[in-house]
Amino acid sequence: MIQMFRKLICCAAVLCGCLYGLPAAADAPDISAKGCVLVDAQTGFAVFQQNAQEKLPMASTTKIMTTLLTLESGDLDTPFLADSEAIRVEGSSMGLQEGDTVTRRALCAGMLLPSGNDGANAAAVSVGGSIPQFLAMMNARAKQIGMTHSYFASPSGLDAEGHGASAYDMALLAREALRNPEFAAICCRQTMTVCYGNPPYARTLTNTNKLLGTDDTVIGVKTGFTDAAGRCLVSAARRQERTLICVTLNDRNDWSDHEALYDYGFAGAEDYTPPLPEPLTVQVEGGDVQAVSGYVREAPKLTAWYGKPPECSVTAVLQPFLTAPVQRGDQIGEMIWRCGAVEIARTPVLAAENVQVAQKTTFRSRLVRTISRIRCMFT
Repeated sequence: MIQMFRKLICCAAVLCGCLYGLPAAADAPDISAKGCVLVDAQTGFAVFQQNAQEKLPMASTTKIMTTLLTLESGDLDTPFLADSEAIRVEGSSMGLQEGDTVTRRALCAGMLLPSGNDGANAAAVSVGGSIPQFLAMMNARAKQIGMTHSYFASPSGLDAEGHGASAYDMALLAREALRNPEFAAICCRQTMTVCYGNPPYARTLTNTNKLLGTDDTVIGVKTGFTDAAGRCLVSAARRQERTLICVTLNDRNDWSDHEALYDYGFAGAEDYTPPLPEPLTVQVEGGDVQAVSGYVREAPKLTAWYGKPPECSVTAVLQPFLTAPVQRGDQIGEMIWRCGAVEIARTPVLAAENVQVAQKTTFRSRLVRTISRIRCMFT
């Protein structure tokens, strides 16, 4: 009798879960990486993390920063002579030789696909004038991105004193890089044909990122390995209009760990709409009312991961004053939505009602409105 009662309770619990859509508890995967993080690319929210803030060697995933700076420098298709000293470097190569003519765009492909250390050094000299000057640019850009546990001492990722980054910092870097259309278009390619040499000729480069060939949802980003750093991998996957970025540092099982983390992460995704701001008002000059209220038609669509919504802030930027007439639906400002320091959306603030021109105004009312207008201009 007791056993039957227990079975009834279990069945009822299962039925309630089905009826009310209660999420099944998902066990986080067991990850072998020394440092690891899974991040929502839209908001920077860490869905999963394991020793994510410790600075560790990150090997050739360094080339994400080198490529980003090269792309941001512009002048991508002008041929130039690769620096003969810079390309004399050990490790992985895109095949540059002394006397080769190359473009910055070809160097970016050579860095992101076959992970050319020669390409990274050539890009550093081309963009920065010298490798030390380029390293200064790398560290300045890292500060802009918000990478607080990172230091770049090598443009290629070869071991150098002090060179390293945290898993979370590398996720922030990948997030920033993927916002660059040129970077996103290169890092997702399994192969790419570019021209360089003496004289330049077409050659096909192959990507070292095996996930691009095994998972159709993966859209990049970069592999890495040195004896000191171990196997390092930064990848990104897009499923159902959501993008996750995964970083593993010193991980002997990086391919399987990334797949397991993506399956875990996307399973816990739910639509989330942040609360709309309180009603807003803007002063109106010459109207039949003194102010008009504003509203936001729709907040940005975000994702809550396993029931945890991202921490977002919103700032209202409104016009200092309006002049009648005002029509309902006129834009009177905008709301700026941010997650951390990153802006994720801007939405217009619209007038909630019509405001007609006042039929009659006294000298006193005109004076009050003029003073109010002057105050708005200086506040």
